[in-house]
Amino acid sequence: MAELLQVELVAADRLVWSGEATRIIARTSEGDVGILRGHAPLLSVMIEGVVEIDTNDDGSFLAAVDAGFISVANDRVSLLAEHVDLADHIDVDEAREAVRKYSDADPDDTAAQSALRRAEARVRAVERR
Repeated sequence: MAELLQVELVAADRLVWSGEATRIIARTSEGDVGILRGHAPLLSVMIEGVVEIDTNDDGSFLAAVDAGFISVANDRVSLLAEHVDLADHIDVDEAREAVRKYSDADPDDTAAQSALRRAEARVRAVERR
């Protein structure tokens, strides 16, 4: 069996998931990044988006994350975000309502723009599930 990535997905208030994975895709300030075994060391800023983790049992799961950090070193991956919502636990109607609520927000209102990106990520996570 091939070696796997050791992964921790952490919210500010809890460990959301820890285990082995074959692949991770996350959105960073530089764009989407895919992580496989043997990836070069990386420390990057994550932005609001969807994280996809392919587990070692041929399963996968999706999560919507707020801004945070991703760290990769020696096949260990840490994904740290203030909020993490697993796609299976997201109320899509509530997320879509938040998108509608914030879609007309003032572009200079950073809190509203962040809330909009967070809501959009939640909707994408459910739709990609």
